[in-house]
Amino acid sequence: MYGNLDRRSAAKVFGVVAFAVALAGCDSEAASRPAPSGSVAQSALQDWYQGKQPVLRSQVDAIRSRIWVLTLDGIALYEASTGEEIAQVPLPGWLWVGEQYACPPDLAIGPAGDAVISSNVVPRLWRIDPLTLAASEHELVLDDDTGKDIGFTGLAYSAQQGAYFAISAGQGSLWRIDPRLQRAQNVPLSAPIANACDLAIRARAPDQKASRFVGLCVRAGNANWAVNLAPDQRSGYVSQSSCLTASRIP
Repeated sequence: MYGNLDRRSAAKVFGVVAFAVALAGCDSEAASRPAPSGSVAQSALQDWYQGKQPVLRSQVDAIRSRIWVLTLDGIALYEASTGEEIAQVPLPGWLWVGEQYACPPDLAIGPAGDAVISSNVVPRLWRIDPLTLAASEHELVLDDDTGKDIGFTGLAYSAQQGAYFAISAGQGSLWRIDPRLQRAQNVPLSAPIANACDLAIRARAPDQKASRFVGLCVRAGNANWAVNLAPDQRSGYVSQSSCLTASRIP
């Protein structure tokens, strides 16, 4: 299956709080706060060190001081400042396949601090309420019948557009998902991005804040690709890029 979370991986998970927020530009004050210390990370993930629990994805919500970790059993939620475990949240009916078949499913943080988890084999999402921590399943209605059997291996929320964007490794296709998690619209690309395993919203330069263009960064294998969406988000142009300003992909 997927790689185990060792000490180096844990340090990476707990050390990206300020880095991720600074690049995303969502909270300048949170970006200046120090990341949790290595001792905090070591204490919080001691069970993973001992049991070698595989970690599929992780996301930091620095505004709310939370760390969401996607494991084989569902979601583990931690308090970022102390490293204390808040909850273990199972995902009823969650479907996914291992790395021998596809890139792992993904995890995104929504506008209210909710966690949204994909499947890498079917067009369904699971949402965890940030207050009750209740998990709900959402089957998407696709506008393209050719994508009925796809899953999403990259998922990110764009605050500017008020929508989620998702990528499928099998088809190399891009999708726009409404914030209510009901419908997914295919966004035609100038070229498919095969084996796309990660997706991020590209941070904007100060002189681009008013621009209507949306920039995405996609990781496929050892390469990063920039996707520039048209203002109407009905098409996207793909080009190879280092994507150094992406909010999730280093």
